[in-house]
This record gives sequence, C-alpha cells and structure tokens, in this order.
Amino acid sequence: MKTYLILQTFGTFVASKIASCHEAESPTTVWNCCGQTFKKAPSIHKHVARTHDTDIQKLTKSTFEILLSLNEKEAASQQQSTEKEPVDIFSWIPDTSHITGDQLHNGPGEVLLLYCYCPLADPPLICAWQKTLCEKLQLTGKVRVATEGINGTVGGTKVATDLYIKAMCSHPIFKIMEKEDFKTSDGGAECFSNLRVGVYKEIVPMGVDPDALSYRLAGAHLEPEEFHKEVEALLSKGDSCNDTILLDCRNFYESKIGQFSQCLAPNIRKFSYFPDYVDQNLDLFRDKKVLMYCTGGIRCERGSAYLRSKDVCKDVYQLKGGIHKYMEQFPEGFYRGKLFVFDERYAISSNSDIISECRYCGSPWDQYQLCSTHFCCQLVLSCSACRQGGHTACCPTCQTKGQGEEPSATPTQREECECTDGRPRIPQDNN
Repeated sequence: MKTYLILQTFGTFVASKIASCHEAESPTTVWNCCGQTFKKAPSIHKHVARTHDTDIQKLTKSTFEILLSLNEKEAASQQQSTEKEPVDIFSWIPDTSHITGDQLHNGPGEVLLLYCYCPLADPPLICAWQKTLCEKLQLTGKVRVATEGINGTVGGTKVATDLYIKAMCSHPIFKIMEKEDFKTSDGGAECFSNLRVGVYKEIVPMGVDPDALSYRLAGAHLEPEEFHKEVEALLSKGDSCNDTILLDCRNFYESKIGQFSQCLAPNIRKFSYFPDYVDQNLDLFRDKKVLMYCTGGIRCERGSAYLRSKDVCKDVYQLKGGIHKYMEQFPEGFYRGKLFVFDERYAISSNSDIISECRYCGSPWDQYQLCSTHFCCQLVLSCSACRQGGHTACCPTCQTKGQGEEPSATPTQREECECTDGRPRIPQDNN
C-alpha cells in the first residue's frame, strides 16, 4: 500500500507539470518545473525524484491520512448501522464444533501480541465479546478496550490462537487488521495467571486524554528493513552523528536487558512518565531526526504523537511492529539482548547476548524474578549463586525488611525501597 501510494503521488505530481507544446508541427508533451522545461519523461522523473522528494513524501502522507479517515468513517458507519438493533456477540464467536477440548487445552502453544487503533462506539460490547471469545478458546492474558481501539496479549494453544486471529480479522470493525499485525512467540496459557478484559480510557496508559492527543498524529512507520538501514547508517557515523536520536520509549527495566546499539533509553519506570520526560528534555530533540521503537509498536503510536505535538523535531519515525517484528527478520541485527515481555516469561530472545548483570555480584545475568519481599513489585536481577546465598530481594532495604517477615492480609505502601527512592521520577538527559 505504501509503495503504491508513493508511485501514485509521484505520477500525479509529474502530471501536474505537463504543458502542451505547439511549436512543432504536431503537439508534443513537455513539462515545466522550477523554471526549467523538460522534453523527455525520464528527465522530469529524475528532476522530481531529486528535487521534490520532500513534497512527494508530504503529499503521500496527506493522501494516506485521507484514505485512513475514509476507512475509519466507513467502519464507524458500519458499526452504527449494526447498533440500531441489539447485537448478538455470539455471532462473532467462531464455530468450534470441529475442535476438541483437548486441542484447546493441550498441544503446541504460543502468545499473541496485538493492537488496533480504530474508533469504537461501544467499548463495553467489544469487551464482552473479547471475554466470551477468550473463555471459549481457553485463552489467558490481558485485553484493554477503549473508544480508541483495542490492545492485548493472550496465550493458548496454537489451535486456539489461530481461531482468535480469524475471529478478529472477520469482525466488522477489526477486519482492517491483517495476520501480520499479530506478533507471535513461543508460550501458551501458562504464561498468564488468568484472563483480564476491561474497558479503559486508553489502550496504552500514557496518561494523556486520547481526545486531546490522537494516535493519528503518530510518526511515520518504518518497516523493519527500513529501520535496520536507518540504524546501520546511524552506527556507521559513530560519535560524529549528532542529527539523529535512536529513542527507546520503554521502561528502564525493559531496556536494561535488551536494546538497540547506541540508543537513548530514558530511565523511566512507567510509560505515563514519558510525556514529562519529553517536556523536560525538549532541547535534546530539537531539530533532530528521531527513530523510536518499543516492544510491539503501540507505545510508539502515542509516544511519537506526543513528541510531534511539541514541534521541535526535524522528523519522527517509528519501528512498525516494534522490536518483536524486527527480531523476526533480524535475529542477529542491531538489537542485542533479551526482549522484555509483560507475562510470566519476563523475556524472550533471538540472540545469546547478555547485556545486563547481577545486582549483587556483577556477573552477566538477565533473568528477572520478583523481589522476595511481600508486596514489593520490583523486578530483580540476581544470579543463581547469589540467590542461593539468600540475595533474593531487589535492594538491601527489602532484603532486611523481608527477613522474618510474615505475609500480611493487607499490603503496606508499594514500591517503598531504595530502588525507587534513588531514581528521579523524570530523568534529565544531556546532549
């Protein structure tokens, strides 16, 4: 679609420069552009490609936004027409009469990661459908629904996840999704403790009202191949490159165990801190080209929109499909280490690099576990030897607090330890 639009826009731009020539015995076609006259098609094509690349990109983007708006209006119109009468969500549930219970419970499994930004007029209805669908397919995981779309990660058998993808792609609203929009990894229902489906204000919690900042303002999407070339060009310049920033918009504990080479990884604990981070570091991004990435792409949609709204960057791009899709195509590419995931696996990998270390002894280690102190939600990197030695907490404060501690029916204040006290809520990065 992207290549087709660029070619179409290029052709339209060239056609707009046509001026008929009547000086010859028979009329011929010439093109006038930038004060020059071109008598041959290859000449005008070369001129436009070299001189008007930015114009073509802007026109292509405008055309894409118009088409996207028309598709969204059509989807909204179809949704409104279906809401005139009570909707039977079971009509959106796939037939599983040919599937045995054993196929949904046993066998090879996988975990899906998905999101779709699209207007939803009735989030509770979609929420009810998702809950019914996942329960019937014996899927576990987390699904967030809002007026701006859907975001989820679910695990189950391969048979169950295939049926889930088919159900999503055949739904009247989510049929705009394609199979490649679902990121897959080895796993299953055991990767989640339960199933949680709910309606929220945002499908990814950035803390900014979607009505005030739309995902439509997101930066341009780069396919993994395009992003790889951009990073390659950045790395080839070494320290002399001062016009491009490779920005990791994930949390610090994610980038700690895996990241792109020479990236800027903000030391933030939550994505809701990202807007404040941008506000306090605007000079860092001023007049720069920014290449953003995250796990699966969804945080970049809102994050790049927020960064673009500040009108300080030269250009803002994002990795389509996130690290997940990049690792599929470039397992030994520029992303090194593990990819953090929000389930009980904690991480997946495509290479053997270990870029992090044990909190206690400093040896290479990248396997997270929860702090052993009750009600502390911090993750800790403690190697096998240190854990055997009793170092199972995230910091000395928790380690001391946890000694001889008995479980309580009600939690104390959460995240109250050295790990959070010593980290500024919004870090200040320098150029």
